[in-house]
Amino acid sequence: MKYSEETTLFRCEGESLVGILAKPDTPSDTGVVVIVGGPQYRVGSHRQFVLLSRALAAAGYAVLRFDYRGMGDGSGPQRDFESVSADVGTAIDQLQQSVPAVQRVVLWGLCDGASAALLYCHETHDPRVKGLCLLNPWVRSEASLAKTQVKHYYTQRLRQKEFWVKLLSGKVALSALGGFAAKLRQSSGGGRAQQNTVGTFQQRMAKAWQGFSGHILLLLSGEDYTAKEFVEHAQTDVAWTGYQSHPKLTCNTIAGVDHTFSNATARGQAAEATLQWLAASSH
Repeated sequence: MKYSEETTLFRCEGESLVGILAKPDTPSDTGVVVIVGGPQYRVGSHRQFVLLSRALAAAGYAVLRFDYRGMGDGSGPQRDFESVSADVGTAIDQLQQSVPAVQRVVLWGLCDGASAALLYCHETHDPRVKGLCLLNPWVRSEASLAKTQVKHYYTQRLRQKEFWVKLLSGKVALSALGGFAAKLRQSSGGGRAQQNTVGTFQQRMAKAWQGFSGHILLLLSGEDYTAKEFVEHAQTDVAWTGYQSHPKLTCNTIAGVDHTFSNATARGQAAEATLQWLAASSH
């Protein structure tokens, strides 16, 4: 399908936001707002958001990717993912004003953009949001990172004959074992801290997940510590109990892919997974 792209300027709490709207000639009633994650702007790593938006628009979905306040061309002080709900809500307003056919909105976010999508739903319960596309959601704490490193790095290293040969020959310092012990302490300490983390951003994300009535696509990179951390956290934190039982959850792990989908094949796989999910969940 043919589509056009245009720059759109809008306001959020007195500051200027800049977005790029990809608008199909005959748009679906489902539109997508791309929430930027990390120190990024509306283009995304390796132009992922540009390419994704164009692929979705060619399939009939209007897409708005934008810079929130303090990032890219957005004015005002820089803010983190826990402080962008007003920006997301304003972007949804702008998408619907620009494309009146859009009645159902999907929030698409990578890393802490995915976290911001859940936090927006927790704070607003916006009825316009009917779907969440969450790629490698960010739930990192010192304890969760340590637990992931112990499970997916240190334990594997200790099982390797090569490691012990190098250690006994002096090619690996004894401090390597000290690092392993430190990570064990951090990960076990994280287990105790979880009992007192009511109100953390991770738990607010969990509440949004559990209470969301729309469709969720959880898209994980097979070679990404952030994705592994999310799974580890969700499987062990009481707030996330039963997260995989969400009645409208689709979970997809793409093997061999890194955090930012840094090659063309990986970006294509992410876009195709998004398109297939949109087609299945838009009815």
